[in-house]
Amino acid sequence: MRLTPLLALCSAVLAFAAEPAKRPPNIVLLYSDDIGWGDLGCYGSKAIPTPNLDRLAAQGVRFTAGYCTSATCTPSRYSLLTGEYAWRRKGTGVLPGDANMIIKPGRPTMPASLAKLGYATGVVGKWHLGLGGESVDWNKPINPCPNQIGFTYSFIMAATGDRVPTVFVENGGVVGLDPKDRSRSATRSLSRVTPTSRPRPSAPS
Repeated sequence: MRLTPLLALCSAVLAFAAEPAKRPPNIVLLYSDDIGWGDLGCYGSKAIPTPNLDRLAAQGVRFTAGYCTSATCTPSRYSLLTGEYAWRRKGTGVLPGDANMIIKPGRPTMPASLAKLGYATGVVGKWHLGLGGESVDWNKPINPCPNQIGFTYSFIMAATGDRVPTVFVENGGVVGLDPKDRSRSATRSLSRVTPTSRPRPSAPS
């Protein structure tokens, strides 16, 4: 089985409350692609060691039943953040890397709801919900981005490492951008994330 990075979508949430005794609980959500309950040691798997996740399970709550609105990345992430079935909204299928953002600013989202309760919210890792409006100039601040739908902080990949633009985006700006390199206005030329040495698996024939 091929596993994508576990930290595909992480919403790390910290409370602002002044008195520790009155703080609401911290929330850390790890969202991954291509991994099932049978892949983790805490559920009995012996194939791949998962000691850190096993420790999280031992110190927290381990669920024995789970459900997902979709088996693929973009629609399941959309549903997680908005609470809406992706199939109810046109354009929520698996997106290309340079897609426009499909969650519009102003709509209710999980991070926006948590922010109203006093939480600071952050997303780190694979995003794959699109960025920007009708067109994106990657040499300039990208708007909208996760920060416009309720996240206090964001450090993301637009999609996956094999889909351009393969850049890191922090709070709406491409990390390490050279403003003189105007070629990066065209998303098809963007390629910054260092590839692994592993060959890309062949598609089934």
